[in-house]
Amino acid sequence: MSVTNEDVKKVARLARIALPEDQVEPMTNELNGILNWIEQLGEVNVDGVEAMTSVVEASLPMREDVITDGNRQDEVLANAPRTEDGFFVVPKAVE
Repeated sequence: MSVTNEDVKKVARLARIALPEDQVEPMTNELNGILNWIEQLGEVNVDGVEAMTSVVEASLPMREDVITDGNRQDEVLANAPRTEDGFFVVPKAVE
């Protein structure tokens, strides 16, 4: 796959990036270099290699799902400008 100067200009315009004319050619070369490197990665034999989400195999510590703080409705609603039946009262937004 190869990127042309016109492709770079179009992507810059779509991304609303100001790309001076003298930087179009270097950007084209840089993007083509990146794409060539990605194509090289496609040639690597990965048969039998498990997919992983991190280079370090680690698992997050799990904790029990228990309520440690609750029944604080009065404290939560104490600073509300208006409440009713244990709920916040807000202005109606939809008619």
